[in-house]
Amino acid sequence: MPVSEPPEAPAPESPSSELPSSAGLSARDRSILAFEGQWWKHAGAKEQAIRSEFGLSAARYYQLLGAVIDSPLAVAHDPMLVKRLQRMRDARSQARVDRSLHATD
Repeated sequence: MPVSEPPEAPAPESPSSELPSSAGLSARDRSILAFEGQWWKHAGAKEQAIRSEFGLSAARYYQLLGAVIDSPLAVAHDPMLVKRLQRMRDARSQARVDRSLHATD
């Protein structure tokens, strides 16, 4: 009786194949992430660039940015940038909490 070889197992999926692609991000969201990847020496220069490039107030831009960096699609698109932006946002939020706690003392 001949010995048959076992059927080949399917190749395991790589972890990256389970992540959503950046194709799910809108062009505006990708532009916002690219814009945030730049370094700014002065806050005023960045606010002017936000208005000229996106036609938005700084407040509205940062609302949109907050929503973008909470998206798994954004993390898949540029994980290092998005994680850095999330850490910066969390640190600012914690600083606000700390200030408000000290103000009531």
